[in-house]
Amino acid sequence: MSLRTMTSAFALCAALLGAAVGAPARAEEAVITGGFDVGPGGFQGNFNPLAATAGFTWLSLYFEPLVAYDDKLETIVGVLADRFETSPDQLAYTFHLADAKWHDGQPFTAKDAKFTIELAKQGTSGTVFAARLAAIAAVETPDERTVVLKLSKPSSGLLDVLTKVMMLPQHALAGIAPDALAKNAWWSTTPIGTGPFKFGRYVTDQYVELAANPDYRGGKPAVSRIINRYFGNTAAAVAALRAGEIQFSYVDADDVPTLTDAGSFRVIEGNSYVVNYLGFNQELPLWKDLRVRQAVMHAIDRNAIIQSLYKGAAAPANCGYVAERLVPADADPYAYDPDKARQLLQEAGWDKLNGDKPITVLTYYNTPLATNVLAAIQAMLGQVGINVVPRAVDTPTYNGTIMAAKPDPAQFPLVYAGLQNGPDPSNLNVGLNEKQIPPAGANFLHIRMPEVSAAFDAALAETDEAKRADRYRDVCKAMNAQLPWATLWVAKRYGVASTKLKNFVWTPAPGGGPYQAHPETWAVGQ
Repeated sequence: MSLRTMTSAFALCAALLGAAVGAPARAEEAVITGGFDVGPGGFQGNFNPLAATAGFTWLSLYFEPLVAYDDKLETIVGVLADRFETSPDQLAYTFHLADAKWHDGQPFTAKDAKFTIELAKQGTSGTVFAARLAAIAAVETPDERTVVLKLSKPSSGLLDVLTKVMMLPQHALAGIAPDALAKNAWWSTTPIGTGPFKFGRYVTDQYVELAANPDYRGGKPAVSRIINRYFGNTAAAVAALRAGEIQFSYVDADDVPTLTDAGSFRVIEGNSYVVNYLGFNQELPLWKDLRVRQAVMHAIDRNAIIQSLYKGAAAPANCGYVAERLVPADADPYAYDPDKARQLLQEAGWDKLNGDKPITVLTYYNTPLATNVLAAIQAMLGQVGINVVPRAVDTPTYNGTIMAAKPDPAQFPLVYAGLQNGPDPSNLNVGLNEKQIPPAGANFLHIRMPEVSAAFDAALAETDEAKRADRYRDVCKAMNAQLPWATLWVAKRYGVASTKLKNFVWTPAPGGGPYQAHPETWAVGQ
């Protein structure tokens, strides 16, 4: 069945089901409904911003960070901080806080910011930020509207990390033990933030509903509610979009041609900043020999996949970056060469290491495009003697498998995943530096490659902005030589919004942002 036929079928089903699958609109009420968690950018049950690695497009509607990117992903601007400055030695960051209130009416103060940052540093809380905030030696609060972060050493990516650290209310959470916080019901039942919308309700497997915050410092929102519908796949979301049940959704590249007609939709295209890769679980002997990892790279015809499946809407990645300023001119392109792949495998003794035993490729990508991509990769690797079997699961299952307290490497010998490489290049550190092995960070493949870690450490410690690109070229060089991942490509990302939406801002940001979208101004017309 073609994707167009599938979409039509889903549209028919959606039309028959009607309001049963979503929150009913109330009379004379302005409501925006979207598939904000379909595809890259989020997943069902993603309520705790301390543990979130994606979904910030949605979370930032009711939680807010001190700072965020502008909607061009070019400049970091204040959100809950009216302004901020960095000391000349880059060892002190001072934030002057906005006059804001929590959704329960309590004032937002420096104590809340201190509480949040210290909690985000504490590994027992389930945070994904512990290692990334390790350079913060102290959080000082000289008064209720000022927060000063004192660093033990310069950390050039700190502001970028802080764009994802959503402020949390001390008065609501201080009574919960940090080790009990991650799975506490508060996140999905009674959370309070400072954003333009308040948490309303969560209906399992169906939707999350937010209500306008009339006391928001940026003004009362133009719509009374925003609803986030959950969909099992992008085809179902596209069907709902066509049926007028939702006004926004993420889509795959092959959906775009079907949504550019009649002026009903606005297609938003941008760089995903996410490198897709095959990740080698370093806890297994399969991948210890560099020649095996090199063979995987040479076995995959990345350009053919980009042209035939992505329709050219991607660029090959020979390290974690594709920006010209970050990629050395002499980086190995790992050209498609199945004969060389076979030779490398033979030299490495692949027959004794694994032979034709099936190797699971675990992924959370479950779109038709991803299915076709993995089928192509499976066939190409099979031609050189590497027998892989894709296993697509939902994101909570994927996260539970790779980030388990005692993960079983046999459950994910290979992963097909993505990690953001921008807008600040420091982002990749979390998945590759030895210091980021869980529970400190997200290096769940337990990559221990001294050259890679040392290159990241040097880049993060660089205080001269003019030299940062040189340091990240060194990171790229180390990745390209050591291959902690088989880097594949960085694809374009697409969102589709109904033309009925007014003042709506969506940016294809890594992990969904956060970025300055001013959702209090979003409106919906006829």
